[in-house]
Amino acid sequence: MADMHDLTALEQAAAVARGELSSGDLVEHHLRRVAAIGDTVGAFVTVTPELAREAARAADLVPAEARGPLHGVPTAIKDLTLTAGVRTTFGSAAFVDFVPPVDADVVRFIKAAGLVSLGKTTTSELGCSLYSEGRVAPPARNPWQLAYTAGGSSGGAAAAVAAGLIPVAQGSDGGGSLRIPASLCGLVGYKPSRGLVSGGPLGSGAFGLPTSGPLGRTVTDVAALLDVMAVPVPGEPYLPPAAPPGGYLAAARRAEPGRLRIGRFTTPMLADEPVHPDCVAAVDRAAALLTAAGHEVVEVPAPLGPEAWPLFEVIWYVLALAPVPPQRESELLPLTRLLRARGAEVSAGTLAATLGELQAQVRLGTHRTAGVDLLLCPTLAAPQAPVGWFTADGDPAADFDRQRRFSPYCAIFNVTGDPSVSLPLGTTTDGLPVGVLLTGRYGDDARLIAAAAQLESWSDGWDRHPAIWRAVDSANVNGDGVGRSPS
Repeated sequence: MADMHDLTALEQAAAVARGELSSGDLVEHHLRRVAAIGDTVGAFVTVTPELAREAARAADLVPAEARGPLHGVPTAIKDLTLTAGVRTTFGSAAFVDFVPPVDADVVRFIKAAGLVSLGKTTTSELGCSLYSEGRVAPPARNPWQLAYTAGGSSGGAAAAVAAGLIPVAQGSDGGGSLRIPASLCGLVGYKPSRGLVSGGPLGSGAFGLPTSGPLGRTVTDVAALLDVMAVPVPGEPYLPPAAPPGGYLAAARRAEPGRLRIGRFTTPMLADEPVHPDCVAAVDRAAALLTAAGHEVVEVPAPLGPEAWPLFEVIWYVLALAPVPPQRESELLPLTRLLRARGAEVSAGTLAATLGELQAQVRLGTHRTAGVDLLLCPTLAAPQAPVGWFTADGDPAADFDRQRRFSPYCAIFNVTGDPSVSLPLGTTTDGLPVGVLLTGRYGDDARLIAAAAQLESWSDGWDRHPAIWRAVDSANVNGDGVGRSPS
């Protein structure tokens, strides 16, 4: 007998459409799981059961012809993302009681599509680190091995999906914050092209580095949630790329990217750091599968090198300068205080010069990899890291440097604005997930999603589950396939 959470997001929605399940059924099932193991994996900062039940009742009353592909499906919103009337702490004790008056655009779109949020997922403080271990919630732990981090800053979202608390989640990515947790937790984490997903209604665009994006277990689920998020909004600072015919879900279902020339590299970009053999092996496996699927995989130089780090470093310091009430600065974590102190020392002239030099580096990197359709590299330089590993010696400067060495690939593609996805192609020798990074050309999200879906098919699928998946007794769906449909 299969449990409801065994179904993918699209399968859950299809079961609701056929009348085999209701949105209320799905919400109650997943809320039971959140209550049982949500704190164990550190998935949620705030759970909103009554709001979720109310939204599920409303979803079940919507006429069939007005429902989209994810209608009635449980999800959750990252705690960096504004949610009207729901506490949003930005992962910080300095905002522990903050309740926004408005929804972020992506939250509006998620609600309008009939998805039901169960609450706010754990994040790093102000999105400043690649782990989610703060003072407002339990640390986000990897459901595959609870001693390890689920990553950040979308760590709670990844923990929730990998533990079967929700089938898909909204997250955001300013330097790898979707792709890093996806790699650690065996998920698909998608960073869209710059401008594809609105960052409104507040914010300056943050130099175009961060964007909301979807996190899920399968490429089709992720593509379906991307369709929900990728709604053009007037006034956004970046022109959104055009959507493909039928949307990104259609591109994923076709899984026909055409014959591609794919550039492979494993040299780290933001640090001169040895790469773990398990991470290289995952890239080798992806390259072999892509070759078997008919694509040409060629060796290319890394687009950028460690010389780009001092430039990116300055930008990251400035991004940490989000408004914080002066009387609450002392409640920030040591790393956040360090980044903000360094950011405050950056002059306007230095920032402008840094942005210009960084763009020059991006141009050079584009020339180095000209002639390929996609890039293939490791997501991380090491497969996993224990909870507390980055902060172990109490030195925030050493913490920040460890993060750079652990994740020397992802952030470059926030700088370029290119679409980038982490796919769970590898495993460690003891069975823990290892991701690979597949990156497309700016605006070519449809081809990247189609290639990712094709890779998923050629790998015989990767929707595996940790032992904690079966740790909660819950209602079943019929074992003869009721509740399941092709995704």
